[in-house]
Amino acid sequence: MHTTPSAPPRLLLLGGANPLPSSVDIVGLALDQARSRGIRTHVTHRAEMLASTPRITERADGASAVDPEDAGACLRWARDRLAAGDRFDAVLGLRDTVLDATARTASLLGVPGNEPAAVRRTRNKDACREALARAGFRQPAVRLCGTADEAAAFLAESAGPWVVKPRDGMGSVGVTKVNGPRELPAALGALPDRSPFLVEEFVTGAEFSAEGVFLGGRPRVLAVTAKELLPPPCFVEIGHVLPAELPEAARREIEDRVCAALTALELRFGVFHVELWLTGDGVVLGEVHVRPGGDWLHSLLTYAVPGLELFGLLYDDLLGRPVRQDLAPTRAAAVRFLAPAPGRLVRVRGWEELLAHPAVLRAELTVTPGTVLPPVRHSGDRAGFVVVGADTPAGARRLAERLAASVDFVVEPARAA
Repeated sequence: MHTTPSAPPRLLLLGGANPLPSSVDIVGLALDQARSRGIRTHVTHRAEMLASTPRITERADGASAVDPEDAGACLRWARDRLAAGDRFDAVLGLRDTVLDATARTASLLGVPGNEPAAVRRTRNKDACREALARAGFRQPAVRLCGTADEAAAFLAESAGPWVVKPRDGMGSVGVTKVNGPRELPAALGALPDRSPFLVEEFVTGAEFSAEGVFLGGRPRVLAVTAKELLPPPCFVEIGHVLPAELPEAARREIEDRVCAALTALELRFGVFHVELWLTGDGVVLGEVHVRPGGDWLHSLLTYAVPGLELFGLLYDDLLGRPVRQDLAPTRAAAVRFLAPAPGRLVRVRGWEELLAHPAVLRAELTVTPGTVLPPVRHSGDRAGFVVVGADTPAGARRLAERLAASVDFVVEPARAA
């Protein structure tokens, strides 16, 4: 970025926010931290999304109706702005589905960003796995399949258990563990559509993620997060603790492998969230995302590193300003999601008491009496969450678990429609 007294730097936030609390919160932080540095902001999204996220459009200096998932439309819009004499000094996208358009728009405008080919490689999970394996990183065997016969053939020639998942899905939708061929048809039936899908070997090991930002084109891990899942066959996240309770050597190994992988994938810009397993043989990398982690991980990170401005780090680096260096967590935070038994919700007990707890940073119920609670098969089935802060990771984890367990969901059998 550059700045003059008459022309402050300008940020294009491609894709704005979706009308979900976590999305609005993340994008709001990105806008506020830009404004505090004298950066003018412009957001784009589809017209109905701009209208449904007034907290975002009101905080930006400008907004335009453009489909952020249509790279061609974004490029045409950017060319028109260039032809009209407009300019932007940085382009940022904060969701997987807008990253291709973000990279291509940044390239068109001649501003810092990731190469479009590198972004596309991370968006296709099988392509990312193949690239990491070629670069010498441990990866589970994986097969892109178009039919049930192809999936069955992969099971016959590889070691189980396995995981069936969409090629580019989100929120654990359609992700199922398979222990043998008899379970394959049900797993294929859980896929969201008939697009080509992935079958990969199941990795045994504790699950973590690394949260960080690129500074000077190089990845900087800010924290490692511990992840807890509900029992298989689905893979729904039920809780996170940041920072993870890890020996120093294990933490350093995770950070080193994540940074090496991001470099090998030729990524160099933005905020990142990398999933991984810590196994008896070391780190096995999972999905790579060039955007903030979901599930309120940004709130956990901000609490654990007091005074941290995640996007401010990125902006200061782009502006050539001094970048804060004391970025290690000095306290801890945890999020716990609510996964009540299925049925028709009658009432909720204990919620007001939870909200009154002084360590609660955020909490929300996403269901109301009368809601039919489904079995929790993906992230959207969860009934709410609580985020807490504490002095230590163990303390944060225990408190989040206790508060979540204190909420009593009274349900009755749901009547068939």
